[in-house]
Amino acid sequence: MRVGQVVGKVVLSRWHATMTGATYKIVVPFSLDDLLRRRMGDCEDVVVYDELAAGVGALVAFSEGREAAQPFHPEEKPVDAYLAAILDSLTVEPLESVLGGIQKAGDLEQGG
Repeated sequence: MRVGQVVGKVVLSRWHATMTGATYKIVVPFSLDDLLRRRMGDCEDVVVYDELAAGVGALVAFSEGREAAQPFHPEEKPVDAYLAAILDSLTVEPLESVLGGIQKAGDLEQGG
């Protein structure tokens, strides 16, 4: 699951019959660094299948690949990315602040 922001929508003149009733949105994914610095993502845009009607500017969670088609099983839909949630808020903390005194695996290998 990834987090991103909706920046636009895709308008189709023709579509697969199983796709009726939903839209495609253009989403910019956020990296962890983007989330920590509260800045717009600089990753490549993703076209996401949306049944939740997320608006432009919405913060969303989406899945990609095989997982994107799982909500439709056993029906088959030709989707590569699926908008799973519209997020009201998101709190991100640096890993170091969450781990506290716990050493990371890399530190342990180097004798810590």
